[in-house]
Amino acid sequence: MKLKGILPFSKSLIDTFVTAGDSVVDATCGNGHDTLYLAERVTAAGHVYAFDIQETAISNTKLKTAAYDHITFINDGHQHAGQYINEAISCAIFNLGYLPRGDKSIVTLPDTTIQAVNVLFEQLKSGGIIILVIYHGHAEGQLEKEAVLNFLQHYDQEQAHILKYEFINQKNNPPFICAIEKR
Repeated sequence: MKLKGILPFSKSLIDTFVTAGDSVVDATCGNGHDTLYLAERVTAAGHVYAFDIQETAISNTKLKTAAYDHITFINDGHQHAGQYINEAISCAIFNLGYLPRGDKSIVTLPDTTIQAVNVLFEQLKSGGIIILVIYHGHAEGQLEKEAVLNFLQHYDQEQAHILKYEFINQKNNPPFICAIEKR
């Protein structure tokens, strides 16, 4: 058996929980990699909501996904997802931290991330998943990691199963995944 790296593991979670026709959320669309993967997975029968606070990220994602018309791009914080989504979703994915090759002073924040998880959990189908890829190799990322882990460790186990997937012998604060499966 080969262990999957963090990003391949996140894709395997998507593959397990998302089928054609589903509605899904990329809560931090960044450079469009997850938005593209989700759009391909749900097919034209489904829908992808792609959020980012940076217009650069929205533009990058639109370029990467130009062949798909079942994506709604939302230039707003993911904590406001409830204002844009009026249907049940099967999956939401976050890549926390900053936009790769972007302005490193613009980062995801603990309070808005936790708000977004709460909002999206309410819209999540029973048996759906929220995936958090946590990048904590910078000062703000460390703070967010601590807050999010504290929040998740105290989540009602009757409401969700929560796992943490990480490699514990790697240097330089490697990213890890927390996944929330709604019961």
